[in-house]
Amino acid sequence: MDSVAKQTPTKKSPRVSLIVKIPEDKEVDLLPCLKSLNNQILDDLEILCVVTVSNPDSSEDDSPALVDLKQLEIIKDYAKKDHRFNVLLVKSHDYGKIMNFCIDKAKGEYLSFVSANDYLNPEMSIELFALAKKHDADIIRGNFYEHYADRDIFHESILPEEAGYIIEPTEDTRIFYQPPVLGSGLYRREFILQNKIFFLEEFGPLPQDASYNFRLLASGGKIVLTNKSYLHQQQIGTDYVLQEQSEIFHINDEYAKMQKDLKTRGDWKTYGYIFQAVKFASYNWNMLHLPDEELEPYLLRIRAEFHDADNQKMLVKNYFPKNHWKALQAILKYPPQIFLAAFKSYRKKKNHK
Repeated sequence: MDSVAKQTPTKKSPRVSLIVKIPEDKEVDLLPCLKSLNNQILDDLEILCVVTVSNPDSSEDDSPALVDLKQLEIIKDYAKKDHRFNVLLVKSHDYGKIMNFCIDKAKGEYLSFVSANDYLNPEMSIELFALAKKHDADIIRGNFYEHYADRDIFHESILPEEAGYIIEPTEDTRIFYQPPVLGSGLYRREFILQNKIFFLEEFGPLPQDASYNFRLLASGGKIVLTNKSYLHQQQIGTDYVLQEQSEIFHINDEYAKMQKDLKTRGDWKTYGYIFQAVKFASYNWNMLHLPDEELEPYLLRIRAEFHDADNQKMLVKNYFPKNHWKALQAILKYPPQIFLAAFKSYRKKKNHK
Protein backbone atom coordinates (compact mmCIF):
# COMPACT_ATOMS: atom_id res chain seq x y z
CA MET A 1 0.00 0.00 0.00
CA ASP A 2 3.02 2.31 -0.27
CA SER A 3 1.51 3.91 -3.38
CA VAL A 4 -1.30 5.52 -1.37
CA ALA A 5 -0.53 9.21 -1.03
CA LYS A 6 -1.15 10.89 2.30
CA GLN A 7 -3.27 13.99 1.91
CA THR A 8 -4.48 16.69 4.22
CA PRO A 9 -8.27 16.65 4.70
CA THR A 10 -10.12 19.59 3.20
CA LYS A 11 -13.45 21.18 4.18
CA LYS A 12 -14.32 22.06 0.60
CA SER A 13 -17.42 20.49 -0.92
CA PRO A 14 -16.28 18.04 -3.58
CA ARG A 15 -16.57 19.07 -7.20
CA VAL A 16 -16.86 15.46 -8.35
CA SER A 17 -18.16 12.25 -6.76
CA LEU A 18 -16.96 8.93 -8.22
CA ILE A 19 -19.27 6.04 -7.29
CA VAL A 20 -17.69 2.58 -7.26
CA LYS A 21 -19.82 -0.51 -6.61
CA ILE A 22 -17.48 -3.14 -5.18
CA PRO A 23 -18.54 -6.48 -6.71
CA GLU A 24 -19.30 -9.53 -4.61
CA ASP A 25 -17.02 -11.54 -6.90
CA LYS A 26 -14.05 -12.23 -4.64
CA GLU A 27 -11.78 -12.85 -7.65
CA VAL A 28 -11.95 -9.26 -8.90
CA ASP A 29 -8.60 -7.45 -8.57
CA LEU A 30 -9.50 -4.05 -7.10
CA LEU A 31 -5.99 -2.62 -7.02
CA PRO A 32 -5.83 -1.14 -10.57
CA CYS A 33 -9.13 0.67 -9.99
CA LEU A 34 -8.31 1.88 -6.47
CA LYS A 35 -4.82 3.02 -7.44
CA SER A 36 -6.22 5.01 -10.36
CA LEU A 37 -8.76 6.67 -8.07
CA ASN A 38 -6.07 7.51 -5.55
CA ASN A 39 -3.97 8.98 -8.40
CA GLN A 40 -6.70 11.39 -9.51
CA ILE A 41 -5.22 14.89 -9.69
CA LEU A 42 -8.41 16.61 -8.56
CA ASP A 43 -8.26 17.20 -4.80
CA ASP A 44 -11.89 18.33 -4.43
CA LEU A 45 -12.99 14.78 -5.15
CA GLU A 46 -15.20 12.28 -3.34
CA ILE A 47 -14.73 8.55 -3.95
CA LEU A 48 -17.69 6.51 -2.73
CA CYS A 49 -16.83 2.81 -2.47
CA VAL A 50 -20.08 0.97 -1.76
CA VAL A 51 -19.79 -2.54 -0.34
CA THR A 52 -22.49 -5.15 0.26
CA VAL A 53 -21.43 -6.50 3.63
CA SER A 54 -23.99 -9.14 4.57
CA ASN A 55 -26.88 -11.29 3.41
CA PRO A 56 -29.93 -8.98 3.27
CA ASP A 57 -32.17 -11.97 4.07
CA SER A 58 -30.34 -12.63 7.30
CA SER A 59 -31.49 -11.15 10.59
CA GLU A 60 -28.00 -11.53 12.03
CA ASP A 61 -26.03 -8.28 12.12
CA ASP A 62 -22.79 -10.25 12.11
CA SER A 63 -23.62 -12.35 9.04
CA PRO A 64 -20.59 -13.02 6.82
CA ALA A 65 -19.34 -10.28 4.55
CA LEU A 66 -20.13 -11.01 0.91
CA VAL A 67 -17.19 -9.02 -0.34
CA ASP A 68 -13.87 -10.66 0.43
CA LEU A 69 -12.63 -9.43 3.81
CA LYS A 70 -9.14 -8.83 2.43
CA GLN A 71 -10.64 -6.61 -0.27
CA LEU A 72 -12.60 -4.70 2.35
CA GLU A 73 -9.45 -4.12 4.36
CA ILE A 74 -7.67 -2.82 1.25
CA ILE A 75 -10.49 -0.35 0.61
CA LYS A 76 -10.50 0.79 4.24
CA ASP A 77 -6.72 1.24 4.10
CA TYR A 78 -7.12 3.61 1.15
CA ALA A 79 -9.80 5.50 3.09
CA LYS A 80 -7.46 5.94 6.05
CA LYS A 81 -4.66 7.40 3.93
CA ASP A 82 -6.66 9.40 1.36
CA HIS A 83 -9.39 11.68 2.72
CA ARG A 84 -11.26 11.52 -0.58
CA PHE A 85 -12.24 7.85 -0.08
CA ASN A 86 -15.51 7.10 1.72
CA VAL A 87 -16.62 3.49 2.35
CA LEU A 88 -20.40 2.94 2.32
CA LEU A 89 -21.65 -0.36 3.76
CA VAL A 90 -25.03 -1.61 2.51
CA LYS A 91 -27.04 -4.82 2.87
CA SER A 92 -28.73 -4.74 -0.52
CA HIS A 93 -27.89 -6.89 -3.54
CA ASP A 94 -29.98 -4.73 -5.86
CA TYR A 95 -27.84 -2.67 -8.22
CA GLY A 96 -30.51 -0.02 -8.81
CA LYS A 97 -31.16 0.53 -5.10
CA ILE A 98 -27.44 0.76 -4.38
CA MET A 99 -26.80 3.29 -7.17
CA ASN A 100 -29.77 5.44 -6.13
CA PHE A 101 -28.54 5.34 -2.53
CA CYS A 102 -25.14 6.60 -3.71
CA ILE A 103 -26.69 9.37 -5.83
CA ASP A 104 -28.51 10.52 -2.69
CA LYS A 105 -25.37 10.37 -0.54
CA ALA A 106 -23.03 12.00 -3.07
CA LYS A 107 -22.00 15.59 -2.38
CA GLY A 108 -20.24 16.40 -5.64
CA GLU A 109 -21.55 18.90 -8.16
CA TYR A 110 -20.90 16.23 -10.81
CA LEU A 111 -20.76 12.47 -10.41
CA SER A 112 -19.78 9.36 -12.35
CA PHE A 113 -20.19 5.60 -12.05
CA VAL A 114 -16.94 3.63 -12.15
CA SER A 115 -16.77 -0.15 -12.46
CA ALA A 116 -14.37 -1.88 -10.09
CA ASN A 117 -12.93 -3.65 -13.16
CA ASP A 118 -11.92 -0.33 -14.71
CA TYR A 119 -9.17 2.20 -14.13
CA LEU A 120 -8.91 5.91 -14.96
CA ASN A 121 -6.22 8.25 -16.21
CA PRO A 122 -5.07 10.60 -13.39
CA GLU A 123 -6.35 13.72 -15.18
CA MET A 124 -9.86 12.39 -15.88
CA SER A 125 -11.81 14.06 -13.07
CA ILE A 126 -10.11 17.45 -13.25
CA GLU A 127 -10.23 17.76 -17.06
CA LEU A 128 -13.81 16.55 -17.50
CA PHE A 129 -14.96 18.82 -14.67
CA ALA A 130 -13.22 21.83 -16.23
CA LEU A 131 -14.82 21.09 -19.60
CA ALA A 132 -18.25 20.64 -18.03
CA LYS A 133 -17.98 23.98 -16.21
CA LYS A 134 -16.71 25.74 -19.34
CA HIS A 135 -19.86 24.78 -21.23
CA ASP A 136 -22.21 24.65 -18.22
CA ALA A 137 -22.97 21.09 -19.33
CA ASP A 138 -25.22 18.56 -17.62
CA ILE A 139 -23.48 15.63 -19.31
CA ILE A 140 -19.88 15.34 -20.47
CA ARG A 141 -18.60 12.22 -22.25
CA GLY A 142 -15.31 10.95 -23.67
CA ASN A 143 -13.88 7.95 -25.49
CA PHE A 144 -12.52 4.84 -23.76
CA TYR A 145 -10.33 1.76 -24.09
CA GLU A 146 -11.12 -1.94 -23.70
CA HIS A 147 -8.37 -4.30 -22.59
CA TYR A 148 -8.67 -8.04 -23.23
CA ALA A 149 -6.19 -10.80 -22.49
CA ASP A 150 -5.24 -11.00 -26.16
CA ARG A 151 -5.84 -7.49 -27.48
CA ASP A 152 -6.56 -3.83 -26.70
CA ILE A 153 -9.34 -1.87 -28.38
CA PHE A 154 -9.60 1.92 -28.61
CA HIS A 155 -13.24 2.98 -28.93
CA GLU A 156 -13.14 6.25 -30.85
CA SER A 157 -16.91 6.65 -30.94
CA ILE A 158 -16.51 10.43 -30.48
CA LEU A 159 -14.65 12.05 -33.37
CA PRO A 160 -12.62 15.28 -33.06
CA GLU A 161 -15.16 17.23 -35.12
CA GLU A 162 -17.92 16.23 -32.67
CA ALA A 163 -16.09 17.54 -29.60
CA GLY A 164 -16.30 20.82 -27.73
CA TYR A 165 -19.80 22.12 -28.35
CA ILE A 166 -23.35 21.60 -27.08
CA ILE A 167 -25.11 18.56 -28.60
CA GLU A 168 -28.87 18.54 -29.22
CA PRO A 169 -29.82 14.83 -29.06
CA THR A 170 -33.02 15.12 -31.09
CA GLU A 171 -31.05 16.70 -33.95
CA ASP A 172 -27.75 14.82 -33.60
CA THR A 173 -29.04 11.34 -32.80
CA ARG A 174 -25.66 9.64 -33.31
CA ILE A 175 -24.91 10.15 -29.63
CA PHE A 176 -27.55 7.54 -28.77
CA TYR A 177 -25.66 4.88 -30.73
CA GLN A 178 -22.37 5.32 -28.92
CA PRO A 179 -21.50 2.58 -26.39
CA PRO A 180 -23.43 3.17 -23.14
CA VAL A 181 -20.33 3.38 -20.97
CA LEU A 182 -21.33 5.52 -17.99
CA GLY A 183 -17.83 5.62 -16.53
CA SER A 184 -16.48 7.58 -19.51
CA GLY A 185 -18.20 10.79 -18.42
CA LEU A 186 -19.53 13.09 -15.69
CA TYR A 187 -23.15 13.98 -14.91
CA ARG A 188 -24.46 17.01 -13.04
CA ARG A 189 -26.07 15.69 -9.84
CA GLU A 190 -28.67 18.45 -9.67
CA PHE A 191 -29.76 17.61 -13.22
CA ILE A 192 -30.22 13.95 -12.22
CA LEU A 193 -32.25 14.86 -9.15
CA GLN A 194 -34.44 17.45 -10.85
CA ASN A 195 -35.29 15.09 -13.71
CA LYS A 196 -35.59 12.04 -11.46
CA ILE A 197 -33.12 10.04 -13.53
CA PHE A 198 -32.76 7.15 -11.13
CA PHE A 199 -31.79 3.54 -11.68
CA LEU A 200 -34.52 0.90 -11.90
CA GLU A 201 -34.93 -0.98 -8.64
CA GLU A 202 -36.71 -4.12 -9.84
CA PHE A 203 -33.88 -5.88 -11.69
CA GLY A 204 -31.74 -7.26 -8.88
CA PRO A 205 -27.93 -7.26 -9.02
CA LEU A 206 -27.46 -6.83 -12.79
CA PRO A 207 -26.09 -3.48 -14.07
CA GLN A 208 -28.21 -1.09 -16.13
CA ASP A 209 -25.82 0.94 -18.26
CA ALA A 210 -27.91 0.76 -21.46
CA SER A 211 -31.22 1.92 -20.01
CA TYR A 212 -29.71 4.53 -17.68
CA ASN A 213 -27.60 5.96 -20.48
CA PHE A 214 -30.65 6.38 -22.73
CA ARG A 215 -32.65 8.07 -19.98
CA LEU A 216 -29.76 10.49 -19.32
CA LEU A 217 -29.50 11.45 -22.99
CA ALA A 218 -33.27 11.75 -23.44
CA SER A 219 -33.82 14.08 -20.49
CA GLY A 220 -33.19 17.40 -22.22
CA GLY A 221 -29.82 18.19 -20.69
CA LYS A 222 -26.89 20.11 -22.16
CA ILE A 223 -24.45 17.54 -23.54
CA VAL A 224 -20.80 18.14 -24.46
CA LEU A 225 -18.38 15.56 -25.87
CA THR A 226 -14.62 15.25 -25.87
CA ASN A 227 -12.61 12.94 -28.10
CA LYS A 228 -10.06 12.40 -25.33
CA SER A 229 -9.97 8.98 -23.63
CA TYR A 230 -9.68 8.60 -19.87
CA LEU A 231 -11.39 5.29 -19.05
CA HIS A 232 -9.85 1.82 -19.37
CA GLN A 233 -12.21 -1.14 -19.20
CA GLN A 234 -10.59 -4.43 -18.20
CA GLN A 235 -12.40 -7.38 -19.75
CA ILE A 236 -11.95 -10.86 -18.31
CA GLY A 237 -10.74 -13.47 -20.81
CA THR A 238 -10.67 -12.91 -24.56
CA ASP A 239 -14.30 -11.94 -25.05
CA TYR A 240 -17.54 -11.34 -23.18
CA VAL A 241 -20.33 -13.92 -23.25
CA LEU A 242 -23.66 -13.80 -21.46
CA GLN A 243 -23.50 -16.94 -19.34
CA GLU A 244 -26.42 -16.88 -16.95
CA GLN A 245 -29.99 -17.57 -18.06
CA SER A 246 -31.15 -14.67 -15.90
CA GLU A 247 -28.98 -12.27 -17.87
CA ILE A 248 -30.28 -13.13 -21.32
CA PHE A 249 -33.57 -11.21 -21.20
CA HIS A 250 -32.44 -8.62 -18.67
CA ILE A 251 -31.84 -5.97 -21.33
CA ASN A 252 -35.25 -6.66 -22.90
CA ASP A 253 -36.95 -6.08 -19.57
CA GLU A 254 -34.99 -2.86 -19.12
CA TYR A 255 -36.12 -1.54 -22.50
CA ALA A 256 -39.74 -2.48 -21.77
CA LYS A 257 -39.54 -0.38 -18.61
CA MET A 258 -37.85 2.46 -20.51
CA GLN A 259 -40.60 2.47 -23.13
CA LYS A 260 -43.24 2.68 -20.41
CA ASP A 261 -41.40 5.57 -18.74
CA LEU A 262 -41.03 7.51 -22.01
CA LYS A 263 -44.75 7.22 -22.62
CA THR A 264 -45.56 8.24 -19.04
CA ARG A 265 -43.32 11.31 -19.34
CA GLY A 266 -44.88 12.28 -22.68
CA ASP A 267 -41.56 11.84 -24.53
CA TRP A 268 -42.52 8.89 -26.72
CA LYS A 269 -43.27 11.03 -29.79
CA THR A 270 -39.89 12.74 -29.46
CA TYR A 271 -37.70 9.72 -28.75
CA GLY A 272 -39.74 6.66 -29.78
CA TYR A 273 -38.14 6.21 -33.22
CA ILE A 274 -34.64 6.66 -31.79
CA PHE A 275 -35.53 4.28 -28.98
CA GLN A 276 -36.37 1.45 -31.39
CA ALA A 277 -33.05 1.82 -33.23
CA VAL A 278 -31.01 1.98 -30.02
CA LYS A 279 -32.89 -1.00 -28.62
CA PHE A 280 -32.09 -3.08 -31.69
CA ALA A 281 -28.41 -2.13 -31.43
CA SER A 282 -28.35 -3.55 -27.89
CA TYR A 283 -30.18 -6.70 -28.93
CA ASN A 284 -27.88 -7.19 -31.91
CA TRP A 285 -24.84 -6.96 -29.61
CA ASN A 286 -26.39 -9.60 -27.36
CA MET A 287 -27.01 -11.94 -30.30
CA LEU A 288 -23.37 -11.64 -31.35
CA HIS A 289 -22.28 -12.82 -27.89
CA LEU A 290 -24.92 -15.36 -26.84
CA PRO A 291 -24.14 -19.10 -26.80
CA ASP A 292 -25.67 -20.96 -29.76
CA GLU A 293 -28.25 -22.72 -27.58
CA GLU A 294 -29.67 -19.40 -26.39
CA LEU A 295 -30.01 -17.76 -29.80
CA GLU A 296 -33.39 -19.19 -30.79
CA PRO A 297 -35.39 -18.12 -27.69
CA TYR A 298 -33.74 -14.71 -27.83
CA LEU A 299 -34.52 -14.31 -31.53
CA LEU A 300 -38.17 -15.22 -30.96
CA ARG A 301 -38.53 -12.51 -28.36
CA ILE A 302 -36.84 -9.95 -30.62
CA ARG A 303 -39.17 -10.84 -33.50
CA ALA A 304 -42.22 -10.44 -31.26
CA GLU A 305 -41.10 -7.03 -29.96
CA PHE A 306 -40.24 -5.60 -33.35
CA HIS A 307 -43.30 -7.03 -35.10
CA ASP A 308 -45.29 -5.09 -32.52
CA ALA A 309 -43.23 -1.93 -33.17
CA ASP A 310 -43.66 -2.39 -36.92
CA ASN A 311 -47.43 -2.70 -36.56
CA GLN A 312 -47.40 0.57 -34.62
CA LYS A 313 -45.39 2.28 -37.39
CA MET A 314 -42.47 2.93 -35.03
CA LEU A 315 -39.68 1.56 -37.25
CA VAL A 316 -38.14 4.28 -39.42
CA LYS A 317 -35.21 3.33 -41.65
CA ASN A 318 -33.38 6.66 -41.34
CA TYR A 319 -32.80 6.12 -37.61
CA PHE A 320 -31.01 2.78 -38.08
CA PRO A 321 -27.44 2.12 -39.22
CA LYS A 322 -27.67 0.42 -42.62
CA ASN A 323 -26.42 -2.96 -41.41
CA HIS A 324 -28.85 -2.94 -38.46
CA TRP A 325 -31.82 -2.09 -40.67
CA LYS A 326 -30.90 -4.89 -43.04
CA ALA A 327 -30.60 -7.38 -40.17
CA LEU A 328 -33.91 -6.28 -38.64
CA GLN A 329 -35.74 -6.67 -41.96
CA ALA A 330 -34.31 -10.17 -42.30
CA ILE A 331 -35.50 -11.06 -38.78
CA LEU A 332 -39.01 -9.85 -39.57
CA LYS A 333 -39.16 -11.40 -43.04
CA TYR A 334 -37.61 -14.86 -42.81
CA PRO A 335 -38.62 -17.86 -40.66
CA PRO A 336 -36.47 -18.07 -37.50
CA GLN A 337 -34.59 -21.22 -38.53
CA ILE A 338 -33.52 -19.74 -41.86
CA PHE A 339 -32.35 -16.51 -40.23
CA LEU A 340 -30.51 -18.39 -37.47
CA ALA A 341 -28.59 -20.55 -39.94
CA ALA A 342 -27.42 -17.48 -41.86
CA PHE A 343 -26.67 -15.55 -38.66
CA LYS A 344 -24.56 -18.32 -37.12
CA SER A 345 -22.53 -18.56 -40.31
CA TYR A 346 -22.03 -14.77 -40.33
CA ARG A 347 -21.04 -14.74 -36.66
CA LYS A 348 -18.53 -17.54 -37.13
CA LYS A 349 -16.83 -15.68 -39.98
CA LYS A 350 -16.85 -12.41 -38.02
CA ASN A 351 -15.29 -14.00 -34.93
CA HIS A 352 -12.48 -15.55 -36.96
CA LYS A 353 -11.40 -12.31 -38.56
